[in-house]
Order: sequence, then structure tokens, then C-alpha cells
Amino acid sequence: MASKASSKDGKTVEEKLQALYNLQEIDSKIDKIRTIRGELPLEVQDLEDEIAGLETRISKYDDEISTLEADIAAKKNAMSASKDAIKKYTEQQNNVRNNREYDSLTKEIEFQNLEIQLAEKRIKEYKSKIEDKKVINNEAKETLEARAKELAHKKGELDEIVSETQKEETELQKQSEKAMESIDDRLLTAYKRIRSNARNGLAVVPVERDSCGGCFNQIPPQRQLDIKTHKKVIVCEHCGRVLVDAAIAGIEEVVEEPKPKRRARAAK
Repeated sequence: MASKASSKDGKTVEEKLQALYNLQEIDSKIDKIRTIRGELPLEVQDLEDEIAGLETRISKYDDEISTLEADIAAKKNAMSASKDAIKKYTEQQNNVRNNREYDSLTKEIEFQNLEIQLAEKRIKEYKSKIEDKKVINNEAKETLEARAKELAHKKGELDEIVSETQKEETELQKQSEKAMESIDDRLLTAYKRIRSNARNGLAVVPVERDSCGGCFNQIPPQRQLDIKTHKKVIVCEHCGRVLVDAAIAGIEEVVEEPKPKRRARAAK
């Protein structure tokens, strides 16, 4: 990433670097505010998602229980119809004219008795399923109630923090947007890309003690000179962050005093 001392928009590299560093300072303040909130927004979102899932699960179990209860009612109706049929066939047996009719009615009665036994078996199975689903559903409802209380507490914490910091964050956000207007698109795109890849959100860092303020790797003397002369935009060859000198960063440059040379021992 390189540029001449003055570009087509009339701004010098030094002015561009200063604008970029100012933007980084504003964005870092916004990051700090959001860090104060910590993981609360994510925790709230996770709880909301979990509650939505629990509500869906409970609704599904309620529908399944209703369906099983309807099936039980249908089987009871079928049993009642079979009992009526048995009563009718039994009465008809008293008026048969031959053994063939009697045997036919007997088979009908046996069939209806089997239908009643099968219906009773199905009803027993359905009731067992209903009990199992009610147990699971009650557990889900208890979990839902606990998560709802936790969500209310987390939301209260988040709302309190947001109310304390929202005004400051909104003002800083406006400052950030205004600062972006003074930076050309190419440099701004590079800044956003570097910032998104940096864990701490720092895309522009000062040189401190001859090292990168981001990754702390040593910077070669020639590159240090290039950074101080403001003739081109220099990035760290290790982490890719934009490097600025102490003058742009507005910090006092620390100059280490050279260590005294050891005197050579006199020959005996």
C-alpha cells in the first residue's frame, strides 16, 4: 500500500494517516463500550432462540396429545358401536331358521368382540403415549419458565447497560461516520478489511519502541524512517496493520539511551 506525498484529492499522506488514526481512535472507543456489554447480547439472543424452540416443541406435543385423545374417543365410539352390534346379533340368533344363519351371526359376534379387544389395546397404548408426552411436555414447560425468567433478568441487565452507554455510542458512531467521509474509498476499504481481521479491532497502530503496536514485532530501521517521513502508507509486514509514528499518534516518543560501552581491560 503506497502513495505519493500528495494525492489527487489534495491531501498529503500525513493528513490521510492522521484521519485514519483519528477514525481508529473513535472506533476503538465504540469497541470499548460494546465490550462492556460483554456477551450479554449474544446470551439474550441464545435464550430467545431456545425459548422459541421450546415453545415450538410444547405446541407440537400439545397437538400430538390432542390427536391421541381424539383417537381414544374414536376407539371408544367404535367399541360402543361393536357392543350395539353384538346386542343386535345376539337378539337375531334367537330368531334364526337354520344353523347356517346361527353360525354366521356367531362369527359376527366373535368379530365384534375382537374389534372391542383391539380397540381396548389401542386405547391403552394411546394413554401410555399421552402420559409419556405429558411428562416430556411438563419438563419442557418448566424449562421454558426458567429460561423466560433468565431472559427477563438478562434483558434487564442489557437494557441498563445500553441506557448508560447508548447516548455516548450514538455520538461516537456519528463521529465515526463523519471521519470516514474524509478518507478516500481505497484506504477506507483497506482499513475496514484489516480491522475485521484483527481480533482487537485495531487496524492502525503506532510504532512503540521500534516495534509494531499491534503484533509487537521489530520494525527494520529503513521502514521506521519511511513511517516518520510520511511519504507513503506503511503496513506491518507481519500483521498487516497500518503503522503511524508517535507524532501522528500524539504520544511522546520514548528514546532509549544507548548503553555505555564496556572499557577494554588493560593488558598486563
